[in-house]
Amino acid sequence: MPGDRPTASPSESDAEGRFRVLLGDEIHTFDLLDDRKHRMHKAGGQFSLEGPQRIDAPMPGKIVRVLVKEGDTVTEGQGLVVVEAMKMENELKSPKAGVVRELHAQEGQPVEAGAKLAVVS
Repeated sequence: MPGDRPTASPSESDAEGRFRVLLGDEIHTFDLLDDRKHRMHKAGGQFSLEGPQRIDAPMPGKIVRVLVKEGDTVTEGQGLVVVEAMKMENELKSPKAGVVRELHAQEGQPVEAGAKLAVVS
């Protein structure tokens, strides 16, 4: 009815951690991110695919693996660098197909949040 306040009824999450919520007579799906996943999503979600793409460390940590070399051709979604932070390994991926123009990551190197690790163009 017009003027009625909609009510939300949460349901269980699915296998990917998404939640479905019944809001009025519509079902909406939401992804709930913990703080670490939110920072990772934010770091990866700010890319425009135009021009060179800078890949930064999303949080302080240590480089545990470098998966590419400067000059390598990469595909969208290909792993570039693995950063260990908060006892979790986070693979940072290329936001687009291109060439690794800069690589500032070395295995064993500590990094601060926001440190430039690579550039793909």
